[in-house]
Amino acid sequence: MARSTFYYHLKRFGNTSKYDKEKKRIQEIFQESKGRYGYRRITLQLRHDGYAINHKTVEKLMQELDIKCLIPKKRYRSYKGTVGKIAPNILNRDFKVACPCRKLATDVTQISIGQQKSFLSPIIDMFNGEILSYNIADRADLEQINKMMNDLFAITDKLPKENEIILHSDQGWQYQHKDYQNALTEHGILQSMSRKGNCLDNSVMENFFGLMKSELLYNKEFKSMQEFKKELVVYIDWYNNDRIKMRLNGMSPVQYRAHYLENL
Repeated sequence: MARSTFYYHLKRFGNTSKYDKEKKRIQEIFQESKGRYGYRRITLQLRHDGYAINHKTVEKLMQELDIKCLIPKKRYRSYKGTVGKIAPNILNRDFKVACPCRKLATDVTQISIGQQKSFLSPIIDMFNGEILSYNIADRADLEQINKMMNDLFAITDKLPKENEIILHSDQGWQYQHKDYQNALTEHGILQSMSRKGNCLDNSVMENFFGLMKSELLYNKEFKSMQEFKKELVVYIDWYNNDRIKMRLNGMSPVQYRAHYLENL
């Protein structure tokens, strides 16, 4: 074999064992995320684990392993409506926030498993995307909202009184109810509402619903609503504590909040 041919094949195929450890860890991370991580998040996790590797190499190794993110990308469309009369749109799509628990959002989404229906009502912190409180119920009623809000108040009531907290929602009947509005006022939280029919005003919450449904609901065939509810509790815990985010420098919401507080 010619010397040039030898080095050509050596360069092309290289040492097959060079990335054995990385490949094994890639497979582990992929399994731990239940197929929810693509090459970018796997790269971040590898770096957290001490591997000096770039995203292009990870993408190539994943191709060799024949694994790819199982979650399809979602796009959201909406139309511009009129401004609601119940509460002003204080948020006005200004999602930037410098510290935890200043700008929050909430909404309710319906989940269907066969003929069974259930409703998830969470509150998300725009600072780090953390789910601060939530409730899963078979009916989307005021009792569900009250339980979720009481869990939130257990957090916000401990914060300094001078902290201005905004809670944004759409114009759902729950958020127009006097009991809901009075509870916000009593606990010093400002109410903000989207324009009618415009989900972009509450896109932070919509994005979470999209992730949850892509990574959990549509990613597995559930035999019953009870099974889904159990998995949903596990998913929200994983989302808060373990699911890394690109915009949070490769940290999970809880890790990012802890990092912020440590560096005050």
